[in-house]
Amino acid sequence: MKTVVVGLLGTTLDALKTRGDRWQQWRPTVDLCRQSDLIVDRLELLLQKRFQTLAEQVMRDITSVSPETEVRCHYIDFNDPWDFEQVYSALHDFARGYAFKTGQEQYLVHITTGTHVAQICEFLLTESRHFPARLIQTGPPQKRGTPGTYSIIDLDLTTTRTSSMCAAMSFMVSVFPARSAALRARDHVVVRQLVKRKLLAAVLAAKSIAGCDIHA
Repeated sequence: MKTVVVGLLGTTLDALKTRGDRWQQWRPTVDLCRQSDLIVDRLELLLQKRFQTLAEQVMRDITSVSPETEVRCHYIDFNDPWDFEQVYSALHDFARGYAFKTGQEQYLVHITTGTHVAQICEFLLTESRHFPARLIQTGPPQKRGTPGTYSIIDLDLTTTRTSSMCAAMSFMVSVFPARSAALRARDHVVVRQLVKRKLLAAVLAAKSIAGCDIHA
């Protein structure tokens, strides 16, 4: 069975930060394809058109280290990467229009790149099975020049919708730790936006999310 990864181009993390040897810099999308024990047969790379030049560099580097990996670029459009409605709609449209072949391919959604908003939306769309996939998270290496670490997260899809939302909140805290009080505050605003705009309708069957520390 082929392994297919769906992920956003990291406009910051995947970009070269210095003019030095680019293989000494951790770039999540490229290094995901450098793992010795994970073969990525195809990478579905999602990006905004204005980052095409960066995408082409990433594609070239992936081809050089993992020639067996086919990279396909898909343009998605949103004006504000921190606007939940825009990002969720763009990712939902991609998922709805993609021809998943679950009998022939296994899917992983790469959640390391993109804004916290995008990462949360990817989580929700995977939990709701719009992406029939598991999540994959990559991390920087302890030794420069190595591809770093990765972990695969298989969401428990049998939980109730209410407990699922609680799990989502715990997941965000553990996987997407905010770097400052300002970022933590912004994350809470983002979640409140989700609830208010009812973008969680596909994930929440109940009107109440009692038991979670979320207040719309």
